[in-house]
Amino acid sequence: MTITNDEIRSWEKTIDTMTQEEMARLQRFASGGHPVFDSSLPLYDRFQKRFQELGGMTPEISKRIGWKS
Repeated sequence: MTITNDEIRSWEKTIDTMTQEEMARLQRFASGGHPVFDSSLPLYDRFQKRFQELGGMTPEISKRIGWKS
């Protein structure tokens, strides 16, 4: 995947301000190849760390967001 440094910085800012529910939605509904979930990019670790700090995917959030985008 090709992503620019500007796009990486933009995603870093987004990740740093996302709520737990927003992160859960992105994790569940992101299309394949989404840059946040590309483990070769620094965004992957940043997302995973922040999401876990916020509590990760809880049963309550899972039920609230459902399975359809």
